[in-house]
Amino acid sequence: MTSHCMGRNILSILLILLFLRETICGYYEKKLLDDLLRSYNPMERPVVNESDPLLLTFGITLQQIIDVDEKNQLLISCLWLNLNWNDYNLGWNQSEYGNVDGVRIHPKRLWVPDLLMYNSADERFDGTFQTNVVVSHDGGCLYIPPGIFKSTCKIDITWFPFDDQHCDLKFGSWTYSGWKLDLAMKDKDGGDISSFITNGEWDLIGVPGKRSEVFYECCPEPYVDITFKIHIRRRTLYYFFNLIVPCVLISSMALLGFTLPPDSGEKLTLDVTILLSLTVFLNTVSETMPATSDAVPLISTYFNCIMMMVASSVVLTVVVLNYHHRTAETHEMPHWVRTLFLQWMPWLLRMNRPGKPITRKTILMTNRMKELEMKEKSSKSLLANVLDMDDDFRVVPPSRPMSVAGGGYSSGSGFVRVNGNPMEQEKYMPQAPPTSPYPGALAASGHHSHSCSATANRELQCILKELKFITNRIKGRDDEEEIIMDWKFAAMVIDRFCLITFTAFTLITTIAVLLSAPHIIVE
Repeated sequence: MTSHCMGRNILSILLILLFLRETICGYYEKKLLDDLLRSYNPMERPVVNESDPLLLTFGITLQQIIDVDEKNQLLISCLWLNLNWNDYNLGWNQSEYGNVDGVRIHPKRLWVPDLLMYNSADERFDGTFQTNVVVSHDGGCLYIPPGIFKSTCKIDITWFPFDDQHCDLKFGSWTYSGWKLDLAMKDKDGGDISSFITNGEWDLIGVPGKRSEVFYECCPEPYVDITFKIHIRRRTLYYFFNLIVPCVLISSMALLGFTLPPDSGEKLTLDVTILLSLTVFLNTVSETMPATSDAVPLISTYFNCIMMMVASSVVLTVVVLNYHHRTAETHEMPHWVRTLFLQWMPWLLRMNRPGKPITRKTILMTNRMKELEMKEKSSKSLLANVLDMDDDFRVVPPSRPMSVAGGGYSSGSGFVRVNGNPMEQEKYMPQAPPTSPYPGALAASGHHSHSCSATANRELQCILKELKFITNRIKGRDDEEEIIMDWKFAAMVIDRFCLITFTAFTLITTIAVLLSAPHIIVE
């Protein structure tokens, strides 16, 4: 019984040891590696015929766009390179090595193509991490080194921030020509983007690839390269709401400055503050742009147009304030200013003064009445012009002298017309008395009549002077007030014209910029 149990235990131990030996795979792999690398030379180009080129299948897998440095014109991306070739020195029979179909070997122990990115801007030039090469039993080698690649990229800022960028990744052998190492694309469509991580600033459109052969003057053999063109499009949502919308709002505030009354004292200050705000916005954009003169960004063109509009509004605000504060003592309104800003422009802008509607008919009638008034004034007598009344005096016969009664005029018929109203006056100066038997008394009466007439003439002249002074004073004040109101109305007309013109300019410029962009919003 005891011997039987001991025999069973020994059999179990032998079975366990046999099973462990079959499951340990390191034995055949170690033997395979020793056999493969015993006489292997990593400097040897693995081809059967030295005159034949080695075919290298190449592709890339784009994982992420880390950054696009517009200032330094660099693209930083995360890539996986995919290199596949056949090494006839690394083939074996699977049945001889425990059905091992593949091994992993460090690239320093094998021949690996010296494939590099020509337009690299990395300090080490090659940013790949050396992973193991997967070698299959038929001699096929698969090498997939990942890396962070920093490449040069010419940034086209013409349509910023609605721009597309095309960044090239040019790969090729550094020492082998096309007669020694031939490159073929793994995927005819270009790079693999199935595992691409979405970028918040850029949208990936595609990664097409192209194989090229270049002949240099130094060498007759061709040099093969494969260039992948990363096509990316900027997401404009951030720039739209952080640059364009604030610019439109600030420019609209500049338009509201034309509705601000000049007497408020803040009209010019508002426009200058808006101009400074736009300058800050333009500096913010220029800091992110490369210092190049190849093209002017679209956003800079838009900002410059808006800034020019705001600067023009500052200049025209100064003109408006100048017109608003002009008086009759310092300025005389020219005829062209009166015609342009008081007649035709208000008519075009549908502006009216209280109690004075401005239409085309009233403009023509006003001009015609002024012409007639000038002609009438030139034909009126001095007294009528001084007293501002109609020149409708009756002709006084020379045989009947004028007399004064209470400041009025009396002719031989007993009527006088003052300001166009006939008034019947009493005859204070009787006619010559009938013949008197006393000639001396008649002479004394004539002398007394001449003395009264001279006194009346002097009093009349004093009255005329006083009337002239009073009427001139009143007319002067009225004329000054009217001229001041005309200047103020001209300033209002300029304000209204600038408001309409600059509003249309802002809308047209904004719409033109948005329509000229290749795309507006990419989410």
